[in-house]
Amino acid sequence: MNADLIESLAHVADSSENVPHLRRLVVALAISGKLDASDDEESFTLMRERLKAERVRLIKMGKLKPQEELPSVSYEELPFEISNACHFERLGNLATLAKGLTGIQSAAPGPFPLVVTAEARSSCDHFDFDGTAAIVPMVSSAGHGKASINRLHYQEGKFALGNILCAVFPISEEILSARFLYEYLAAFKEDLLVMRMIGTANVSLTIGKIAEVPVPLVSRRIQQRVDELMTLCDRLEAAQTERESRRDRLALASLQRLNQPAEDTSAFREHARFYFNRLPCLTTRLEHIQQLRQTILNLAIRGQLVHQDHNDEPAFELLERVAVQKTKAGNAKTGRDWIGDIAKPVDEAFVIPKGWVWTRIANTVERVTVGYVGPMKDQYVQDGIPFLRSQNVRANRFREDGLISISPKFHQAISKSALAPGDVVVVRSGNVGTACVIPPSLLKANCSDLVVVKRPIAVHPAYLCFYLNSLASTHIEAGTVGVALTHFNTKSVATMPLPLPPLPEQHRIVARVDELIALCDRLEAQLTITQTESRRLLEAVLHEVLAGAAGETTGWHDISDASTVLGTGLL
Repeated sequence: MNADLIESLAHVADSSENVPHLRRLVVALAISGKLDASDDEESFTLMRERLKAERVRLIKMGKLKPQEELPSVSYEELPFEISNACHFERLGNLATLAKGLTGIQSAAPGPFPLVVTAEARSSCDHFDFDGTAAIVPMVSSAGHGKASINRLHYQEGKFALGNILCAVFPISEEILSARFLYEYLAAFKEDLLVMRMIGTANVSLTIGKIAEVPVPLVSRRIQQRVDELMTLCDRLEAAQTERESRRDRLALASLQRLNQPAEDTSAFREHARFYFNRLPCLTTRLEHIQQLRQTILNLAIRGQLVHQDHNDEPAFELLERVAVQKTKAGNAKTGRDWIGDIAKPVDEAFVIPKGWVWTRIANTVERVTVGYVGPMKDQYVQDGIPFLRSQNVRANRFREDGLISISPKFHQAISKSALAPGDVVVVRSGNVGTACVIPPSLLKANCSDLVVVKRPIAVHPAYLCFYLNSLASTHIEAGTVGVALTHFNTKSVATMPLPLPPLPEQHRIVARVDELIALCDRLEAQLTITQTESRRLLEAVLHEVLAGAAGETTGWHDISDASTVLGTGLL
């Protein structure tokens, strides 16, 4: 193996997402004979003879049922590039396979572990088996129509087994250990097990299909090396889990301090300085970036992101002027039965800065309406008027993928739901409350069953979206109706309380949020690239091990070399 690749493993070992790849690499090294060059490998022929002798002995003792030996493994059946197929044997010739005997839903709790498809064990009042086994699920993890296996299990001692799983017991632990068998099957489950699943609606494995799986015969010494390295992987995974848990708690606590209303400006700045100085350490996963985005929006609509200018026209004066304009335009009564709710006093969720005012969304816009609700048969066309649906609305972002078109004639017929640039659309069923601004590129458009905020006047459209996609969620939840399908109506949006800054400050907020979100985008892209490069590096190492790539072919010739690499993440 290339020395540079081995050196690079010390860097990728620090990521918890790479631990499964490291496990796969260890097994690959064992299969390829590159795990320990000093190993005095037992011959394949001798191992087969010992297995046959053990099988005969167990049959005579009545501990094993006689069965016909499965045919030899051919090179074409191997899921990876191994130069010699004669070192593989069928799983059915190496182990006994037994289907679980316990109904998972009806199992009574008790002192014995119950192995199920989930990661955690349940409990049972009886045991089905007593021994050491690799456990293989026999049903797809992804539901109907798709072949998938999330995880395998390794189990020792007395245990019950769900009736949709299969226990694999090696004929002789002295020749083939259950732990090595488990690690091998888990590392290459996609090629060994998932590809053997059959069925259309109910995709599953059979005992016969599992028995066909090719298994490498490696010496007991190599298997012990694998066990030692897997123990290091276990420690690495546990250490990373604990480190990530501490990091999550620190990031969450820091963001919560930032999200709380700050009466002491200096204290708030100190919290912000603490968080952003440690940003590289606190943002190591994509969900951390999402939390940061949400915090930026929360700070923006609390008035803690940009400075206040006493020269700005106060928001209440802006509202008074807009109210006069709307009255002159003749649309002051838009909203039907919820007009009275607009004038009610607003419950202030937090203290707003000087110059701001609590109002309701309907007071800041021309009107609030709803998209087209009705039959769409034969209305879609190849080229026509863009027609938005909920899948085109993302938080603060219009998504063009999946955008369909309707005929100009139909667009004219449903002109009530016509859209213009600057309008705000809000998802009202499914991902309730998600909002985005209609971009300038959509000069003419229409939409399906969305809440449409027409012509924001006193509020910047982007600022309104920031609010809808952040703190407004509590009001949205309060305004939802329905049981089977949660949704909300125009009244929920129109009467929603809104903290309104002066208009110039809204523009400053939007500019600042755009700047910070762009930084988040770059941070997210870099994090994605780093994770991808780590996976590619491990795949390159794996390929070189299995394919015997040209160049230096020395691998981990001693357990200490592997320990150094895997142990990096434990420090």
